[in-house]
Amino acid sequence: MTKSVDQDTQAATMLDRRDERVKHAEGIGDTIRAFLDRVRSGDLGSLPVVVGLAIIWTVFQSLNPVFLAPNNLVNLLFDCSTVGVIALGIVCILIVGEIDLSVGSVSGFASALVGVLWVNQGWPVAVAIMAALAFGALIGSIYAFLFNRFGMPSFVSTLAGLLSVLGLQLYLLGSTGSINLPYESPLVNFGQLLVMPDAISYILALLPGIVLLVLEYRTAARRRAAGLSSHPLGRLIVRAVILTVILEFIVYYLNLDRGIPWMFGLFVGLVAAMNYALTRTKWGRSMVAVGGNREAARRAGINVRFIYTTAFMLCSALAATGGILSAARLASASQQAGTGDVNLNAIAAAVIGGTSLFGGRGSAYSALLGIIVIQSIASGLTLLDLSSSLRYMITGAVLAIAVIVDSLARRSRVSHGRA
Repeated sequence: MTKSVDQDTQAATMLDRRDERVKHAEGIGDTIRAFLDRVRSGDLGSLPVVVGLAIIWTVFQSLNPVFLAPNNLVNLLFDCSTVGVIALGIVCILIVGEIDLSVGSVSGFASALVGVLWVNQGWPVAVAIMAALAFGALIGSIYAFLFNRFGMPSFVSTLAGLLSVLGLQLYLLGSTGSINLPYESPLVNFGQLLVMPDAISYILALLPGIVLLVLEYRTAARRRAAGLSSHPLGRLIVRAVILTVILEFIVYYLNLDRGIPWMFGLFVGLVAAMNYALTRTKWGRSMVAVGGNREAARRAGINVRFIYTTAFMLCSALAATGGILSAARLASASQQAGTGDVNLNAIAAAVIGGTSLFGGRGSAYSALLGIIVIQSIASGLTLLDLSSSLRYMITGAVLAIAVIVDSLARRSRVSHGRA
């Protein structure tokens, strides 16, 4: 009798284990099928830009083995930070379905204002930086007032702002045309030299995996409490471990040279903070709702005017931040700051990274991915000693492809009822 009971127990245990394996296999299959269904329905996420970045890196590395060398990648991260912060502001304004064409001029004026107040007038550098940021927020509030009060299209108001702020920048710098920042100052060191100690960079690389695991676990727990399906803990742990391994390897590879720039760390920190605000706060959900359908958001009780005001102010304030970082990177403030392709690169980075031009869809990580694509193209062509004209043409082609993909994805979402 005892032997029979033991055999039944073993058989039951084997059946339970087999069921668990079947459930796990089905879970993986369901995950793959769900991912393919999202892609077919137009929910592409960051997939196009990741694929495009892999192609760009493969091509340039095959043409010049120096491209993926640690030293070149560190320089690329330094260069990404300045325009990347401006692109982060563009993401905010595109999500609500508007545009800001003056971010280049605002960034140039902010760098000039810091130079004049700090170098010429003798203000403390921290106070000069705060004044520049306040100016950026003020410009954004003016755009919001014109939009909310008079219904002036953002295209027109920000185009007028582009010309006006550029004139202010030229007037502020005067006949000298440029101001050299103290080369040994902490601000310039931050923009050109300062990198994270190895230990700190390794510790920081652990945080995304831990945060991902905690947030996903809490979400799964809430879904289980509500009687809904949720991902098993094992799968969450595997995802967190994979992310941590990838980040730790990147840190290790960059530490073979100088390491990760603090300026790039600041940029990533701003991206993470913005991502949290957009995805896990009432304000962020309201931003997406207003961009998706303004009238529906208003009828749902959302303060639409306040949302537009915060979007415009954030965009201009982040443009001013990018201008300050650019001045630190170049150790100067000049009449050329913020001109040229700064405007176009910032907008292109947001769109290439996956933010929709139609509003209502976007991610803070769009700025990070998009600016890496643009700077990778610039760095690769520079290493090949090719004309900058090719950079404009290639960047324009990539931007066109990104907009086409966005348009096709939007049509697919509409046809599948997921717009």
